[in-house]
Order: sequence, then structure tokens, then C-alpha cells
Amino acid sequence: MKTSPRIVSLLGAAALVLASATANAATPDPAKTRTYIHKAWGTLTRSLDDCSALHDPKMTGRPVLYLPADLSRPAGIDAVARRCRVEVRTLPSRITRLGELMPSTLPAEGLLYLPRPYVVPGGQFNEMYGWDSYFIQLGLLADGHVDLARDMTDNALFEVEHYGGVLNANRTYYLTRSQPPFLSRMIADVLAAPGAFKDEAERHAWLVHAYPLAVANYRIWTRPEHRAGDTGLARYFDLGSGPVPEMHGSAYYRGVIDWVLAHPDEDPGYLVKASEHPDAAEAAQLKTTSCDVKASSVCAGAWSQGYRLKADYYLGDRAMRESGFDTNFHFGPYGGTTHHYAGVGLNSLLYRYERDLHDLALQLGKVAEAQQWADAAARRKAAMDKYLWRPERGMYMDYDFTQGKPSSQPYVTTYWPLWAGLASKDQARALAGKLAVFERKGGLAMDDRSSGAQWDEPFGWAPTHWLAISGLDEYGFHDDARRLARKFMATVETGFAHDGTIREKYNMVLGNADVKVTAGYTTNVIGFGWTNAVYLKLYQLLQGARAPQPATSRSVQAPAGH
Repeated sequence: MKTSPRIVSLLGAAALVLASATANAATPDPAKTRTYIHKAWGTLTRSLDDCSALHDPKMTGRPVLYLPADLSRPAGIDAVARRCRVEVRTLPSRITRLGELMPSTLPAEGLLYLPRPYVVPGGQFNEMYGWDSYFIQLGLLADGHVDLARDMTDNALFEVEHYGGVLNANRTYYLTRSQPPFLSRMIADVLAAPGAFKDEAERHAWLVHAYPLAVANYRIWTRPEHRAGDTGLARYFDLGSGPVPEMHGSAYYRGVIDWVLAHPDEDPGYLVKASEHPDAAEAAQLKTTSCDVKASSVCAGAWSQGYRLKADYYLGDRAMRESGFDTNFHFGPYGGTTHHYAGVGLNSLLYRYERDLHDLALQLGKVAEAQQWADAAARRKAAMDKYLWRPERGMYMDYDFTQGKPSSQPYVTTYWPLWAGLASKDQARALAGKLAVFERKGGLAMDDRSSGAQWDEPFGWAPTHWLAISGLDEYGFHDDARRLARKFMATVETGFAHDGTIREKYNMVLGNADVKVTAGYTTNVIGFGWTNAVYLKLYQLLQGARAPQPATSRSVQAPAGH
């Protein structure tokens, strides 16, 4: 999901032992699971009133809090600095675009200031994450925490305004990348939530503020760096280079080298021969072919058996982290060719984003602008039908635009076009007919090829379940949606009955939380924000309850074909 050093696996194991020792339930009990979730929001909420929000378990050293260069010093911030023993600094310049300020230019890593409280995922993920926040907000709204749900969206808008976009998370080492784009949905859901505003005037003023920031965040995905060649589609792409600094060590990258050397037939061309301790001339060459061993200790240590990783691998590694699917083997071993793909998932989200911007523009009376967004969505759907829809497979498949061919490996993101509302009835019917490719005892696995990575089979995740299940339900496949909802909820309940916790991910083959990851990050973090949220949303779906929906223009979505 997000970046974490290997050392946290020891913490996760210890937490599991402790939880197992204190668990008092042996039989799945949905009521107890919901009670845990209701209480967990408070446990997972962070703000500057709580000094723990400033601590980063993934890093060492004294905590640093950074303020935006274009923000007046917030009242009470000096008292926070004294009470929490945190150093408060101001970023050196105003940020107008993602990647404008490189983390390596800062004297220390730190937390980026956000004005409102927010819910963190859990475990070592002690900051507000990009796509997690959308699912967490769904759960907050389902559980009646409307003010906190609005706080989450206000913080995301603050990131766009002051840090150049919705970030992977509000840490300085994430200033070069975003995450799967859900901001328009967050805005629409808050606008539709009863009690989010005192009156219509406040609601309208909030939308006037939010809409241009939503547009600015969308523009991230149409920049040249995020274009998937000439397909008219988008790709994931981190605007930094070399290994990510937050790894805080090189064991992960050494593991990639060792895996590739052990599987030469599966090497996409990740490796370059190099010295462990290069001289000045070789170090200068490696800045272009691999990474800067003089500037980055992570880079310097990323050597094994006479090899280093190529610069293009590091671009893919960073893009994988922006995708949220870290780590997977679907986009190359360890996700190292992620930036070569126009992904079904990303482009489905952007289609929905464009439709949302159309609806928001109409609410503001911007009719001509709304039509521009409708046209953009129509163009994206046409490009997806051309490059991503495979009628002979009955699925959407990711497209490697560097080689001009689709992936041969199915991925559960093939169902995201249903959530986005862009599939035709015939496409939706074909997709519903392919559920057996992914469906297991515990729900939907990510794919049908086990790699040992956490975003591949046999593992399954809450967000991919919600997007698939809610999409199937919207297209009228109610029996499939409810069957899958029951399976995933039962998996969560089984895990909770076993050790009294809710986890980041689950084993779909076994239908429990027995997760043994062998490639990449080995922990199964306790918390857990988006699992809590999706469980509540699936409970609502099974109860027949629907959250209030914003005014939609689905009737004018000619491209969707429904």
C-alpha cells in the first residue's frame, strides 16, 4: 500500500502476539466487529493537539513540522512546538505544482502541516494518505462522523493549495508524487452529506473554493510526465528520481537485485553492472545509468552481487508507489515497469473525476466548462475502449504503451470502470462473467498469479472490493455484489474473531488474515482505516441502505452506453 521499511515487520509480529493473547472471541461476531470499528475512528484520528501525530515510525531523528511558505504562522503553533518537542520550520518557497520542491533539498524529513484533524490508516502509517482518505471518508460518513469527513476533504484541498496536489501523504518525502485521484468524489460526497453545512450559502461558498482546487489537482494527470505516450490516457509517474528516501535503508532494493538475479528469465532489464564502492568516474556515470551514490545513502547501499538497479527501474518503482499498489508483480517484477502502462484503474478514476467536474461545474452555473469536462470524459472513454478493452477476453487490460501491446495478465482493476460508470451494458455483462478469475473463498484476489507480493494473489484489499462490488451493484448485478460483500465481510470477521484486530489486507484463498508476503513488505498492519470503512459500506449495501447521492448527470453520459 504505502512505503514501509522491513523492520516494521517485527513490530507487526509483536502486535499480533499481543492481540492474540488478549482476544476473547473465537466465533465471528458482526456486532463486535462493528463496535470495534465505531471506536477505532477516535484511535486513528490525529491533529496537532496530539503530539503523536508528529512522530514518524518510519524515520529516526527529532520530529520536524514544516509550514507552507505562503501561509501565515498558525496561532498556537509555538506552543505545539514546545509541548511536543518538535522543530517547526517553514518550507523555503511557495509550491504551485507537484514536484516543484524536491525533498532532497530540505535539511531534514518532516511532517507537512495540515489545518484540520484527519484519520490515519494505522500502524506505522501515522499521516494522512491520499487514496486511503477517500475510503476512510466513506466510512466516516457511513458512521455519522460528518464533520471529520469534511475535515479530511478540507485537508486534501489544503494540500493542493499549498503543496501542489493531493500527496501520497503529508510527509516531505512525498512531495514528488500523488496517489490514485479521488478528490472529486470526496468533494461530491461531502456536498451530498446531510449536516455537512449549516445552510445553502455555506455549501455554495465551500464549493466555490473547492472546485478550482479540484481542477488544479486534476491537471497533475494531464502533465507531460503523466501522459501514457500518444494514447490519450494517463500513467502513474513520480517526479523524483533514484530510490525513494523514505526506505531509510537499502535492504528492499538489494532484495530486488537478488530476486532478478535468481530469475533471469523474468528480468525486464532492471540491472546494470557496477561496483559496490565506485570511484569518482564511475559514480558520475551511475548518476545517469542508475542513481546518485554520493547524494543518497539508500542509492549507495543498493548494490548486490556486482549489480545495481537501472535508472528506469527507479522511475517504475516510484510510479508503483504513486499507484498505491506497492508492491506488485503485475506491472513487472516489484512493479518496476509501472510507468510503462496506461492503467485501467487510473484512467477509470480520471473518467469519474471528469464526470464529477462536469457535475460540479453545473452546480456553479459554468455550463460551457461543464461541457468541456463531458467532452474530456468522452475522449477518455473512447481511448479506453481502443487501448484497454479486450473483447476477446471480456475484460479491460492494462496497456504497455512503450511496447504497444496489452498486458496478458488480468488484474482486479478491470472492475473499476463499473464504479466509474463508463462501461457499456455489454461490457458490464462480460465483466460479470469473469468473476471466477478473481473470486476465492474470502472475496476477490488481486489476480490469478501468485508472486509473493502483497498486491497479487492470494491477497485481497478493502478498496478494490468496494470499487468492484459497488460497481457491480450499480450495473444491476445485485446477487454478485451481495455474495462478494458477504465473503469479504466474513473474512474480516474471521480475522477479528481470531485476534481482535482489523487488518490492512487479507488472504482471499483462506478467507482470513493469514498473510505471508515473501516479496516486498511483509507486515499486515493493524488498524485499519480503509478496511473499517469498506466493512461499514458493505454492511449498508447488504442492509439495502444507500448513502445520499449527489445530483448526477448519468442521463447525459452518452459515452457510457447505459
